[in-house]
Amino acid sequence: MTDDTWDEADELGQNMGADLAEVLTAELDATVAGARLDVALAAALPTLSRTRTRALLEAGAVTDLGTGQPLTKPKARVAGPMRIAVRVPAPVAAHPAPEPIPLDVCYEDDAIIIINKPAGIVVHPAPGHPSGTLVNALLHHCGDSLSGIGGVSRPGIVHRLDRDTSGLMVVAKGDQAHQKLAAQFADRSLSRTYSALCWGAPNAHKGVLDWPIGRHPVDRQRMATRPEGVGKEARTHYQVQQVFADGRSKAPRPFSAALLSCTLETGRTHQIRVHLTALGHPIIGDPVYGGGITGARRASVSPDALALIEGLDRQALHAGALSLIHPVSGALMHLEAPLPLEMKQLIAMLS
Repeated sequence: MTDDTWDEADELGQNMGADLAEVLTAELDATVAGARLDVALAAALPTLSRTRTRALLEAGAVTDLGTGQPLTKPKARVAGPMRIAVRVPAPVAAHPAPEPIPLDVCYEDDAIIIINKPAGIVVHPAPGHPSGTLVNALLHHCGDSLSGIGGVSRPGIVHRLDRDTSGLMVVAKGDQAHQKLAAQFADRSLSRTYSALCWGAPNAHKGVLDWPIGRHPVDRQRMATRPEGVGKEARTHYQVQQVFADGRSKAPRPFSAALLSCTLETGRTHQIRVHLTALGHPIIGDPVYGGGITGARRASVSPDALALIEGLDRQALHAGALSLIHPVSGALMHLEAPLPLEMKQLIAMLS
């Protein structure tokens, strides 16, 4: 970003009305020429996912500051250096409305509901996401039974998944269940295991990533590993489940990608994504944390796998297993959700 783009963006924001929350600006240089517009824009603006960027493009909220023309086609290719402004809608009302959004319910009783969240859906309303969230769907499905401990905008929500991460989430239907589930997160008796497809393969078959996490020192919209005393304690256990070799490479370890199992001991924002990037093996499809397609990566996978990766609208991360103690009965519960189709297809292409 430069001062002149901020000036043009401020003028654009004033012209768009008082209900605008903010205008984000991005500089796309020649290095991203030929890339899809939604991909390049999401990488340049880490606060926006590719899914969100695509929606804003289609809604006419993105403008080429050089020409003053709206950009509405997510699949359009970046032709060269561009200055772009993105109008982000104003914050939503405090009380979300019920919406008849389908839910993949894995378990439900009077105390809790466990759902398999698809990638691309935000958990609760926030600036830029006034509706269409998991909370809107839960309010329609559960009615007035959801707990309010998490605040009026996130009733019943005990933990979150990133917008473009799929998998299992438990939601409390009452205050007592909410308190007991929150206690399980605090004492780490509730266990969550994720499947992650990452670039390359770790040298060690399994290990513990024990690096504190905090706000990035420069980009405050991202998280990063930080020195002890600056970041918060964060610990991820990983194990390699499968490696995918690049048969065209002559390197000693020609692994183009690997499937990892990651179990959280703590629950920091973007923890697995940050830890795997710090390990040197970012998650495929996660350009915010270095998981985009580089020249070397492009050459390491088959054309079919590359096409599938380029078409991903998400990071290849799935919360596939959840273990907890039922907050009312005290029974030990273990649930699993199969890998989503796009991750299964990618594994098949890489194998």
